[in-house]
Amino acid sequence: LHLSIRRQRQMCIRDRLLSELDGFESLENVKVIAATNRPELLDKALLRPGRFDRIVEIPLPGIEGREAIFKVHAKKMPLDKNVDFAKLSIITDGYSGAEIKAVTIDVGMNAISEGVTKCKMSHFKEAIYSIDAKRKGVKNNGPDRLYG
Repeated sequence: LHLSIRRQRQMCIRDRLLSELDGFESLENVKVIAATNRPELLDKALLRPGRFDRIVEIPLPGIEGREAIFKVHAKKMPLDKNVDFAKLSIITDGYSGAEIKAVTIDVGMNAISEGVTKCKMSHFKEAIYSIDAKRKGVKNNGPDRLYG
């Protein structure tokens, strides 16, 4: 029941947005900027021609970008000397910034649960393995996936 109420609320918001975008009144001074890191989940009605003037696609980060993202998210983490962000950026090919952030969060949680004072390369590898399993285990990439 809870999921259906949430789904209904999301559909109501989507319908309201579509109605505002297609409204009868001109919205000359209104600019709509939308962003998502999951474009495959967007309702096709949102992308119908005439709704948005431009669609800008930002590609996934390259190897240098992934390394920089690791460094940003791990900046305040106590790291073992063997943690190699260059190697991590190689094995996370195809990862988004959000997925790299999820890896670093998992690393911290695993280190805390083990009771160690520094995050090790093995923690990063375990977290990447976990995220990989989640990425490969996704069977439904449609909009209903958002609701359970």
